[in-house]
Amino acid sequence: MSKMNPNDAFIVVNNLEKKFPIKGGIFGREVASVKAVQNVSFSIQKGETLGLVGESGCGKSTLGRCILRLIEPTAGEVYFNGTNVLDLNQTELRKIRRKMQIIFQDPYASLNPRMTVGSIIAEPLKIHGLAKGPEISKRVLKLLDLCGLRAESVNRYPHEFSGGQRQRICIARALAVEPEFIVCDEPVSALDVSIQAQIINLLQDLQKELKLTYLFIAHDLNVVEHISNRVAVMYLGKIVEMAKSDELYVNPMHPYTKALFSAIPMPDPKGKRQRIILQGDVPSPISVPTGCSFHPRCPSVKDNCRKDIPDLNDKKSDHLASCWYA
Repeated sequence: MSKMNPNDAFIVVNNLEKKFPIKGGIFGREVASVKAVQNVSFSIQKGETLGLVGESGCGKSTLGRCILRLIEPTAGEVYFNGTNVLDLNQTELRKIRRKMQIIFQDPYASLNPRMTVGSIIAEPLKIHGLAKGPEISKRVLKLLDLCGLRAESVNRYPHEFSGGQRQRICIARALAVEPEFIVCDEPVSALDVSIQAQIINLLQDLQKELKLTYLFIAHDLNVVEHISNRVAVMYLGKIVEMAKSDELYVNPMHPYTKALFSAIPMPDPKGKRQRIILQGDVPSPISVPTGCSFHPRCPSVKDNCRKDIPDLNDKKSDHLASCWYA
């Protein structure tokens, strides 16, 4: 995929990489590295939701955190509204970070058990100087109401809430600083199915009302189809396919995407879908295969797949795939 112009979209990611060093020996020298994110490029338009799917360990969450610089990338560019986030010093980053927030996967671990809900939501308001005195309490109550929580929740502690309510608290905290872009890092995977629907509907309502832009990371392919305008499929640190949601789910091109979609449960118990069972395990990100990284498990592998790396290119209008024979 060719390098994108920073001004072409609200979020632009160019050739992003993240390697975690593995050290060994007496002197603790780097002996290898985990290639968590490899040469990833994509863009997100303002007001759009880009879904990001893939197996556990493929680098989805690492990618989301690198965009926000919660993890420092090894190489690449991340542009937020035309500004390269990776070039900013800590003072500049703090100013722009309030516009870029994250909702974490586990609402049980991401809330401080010693702080009341009111204090949790008020904290970012104080840090960024967005409100003072009585105005803080007003803002907190407004955020609670916006996220479907009662006013009396303000003096209670996180352990007194259910999983869905805790995730609403996390969403309220993220919204406190009036962000424009939110990384949703598997925000519903720890919740019951009925609660998942409520949180997804809440996120969609907030997006319309506040004109938010989402990077939505998830395992549940049905949830991603419902909420996303476009979907990117990730495998072993790379994006292997990307297209509009309705196009991708009807016409997947990459063999890995086809295998993923064949595993989606059907609502009709009598209905049958031909399963594609992939052979072998996901290769280690320490030792990535040569050529196409999917070739050890691909049912349609050919000789050049083992040697040459396919680019993420247009196979049809706005449908990109990283496969020689897609």
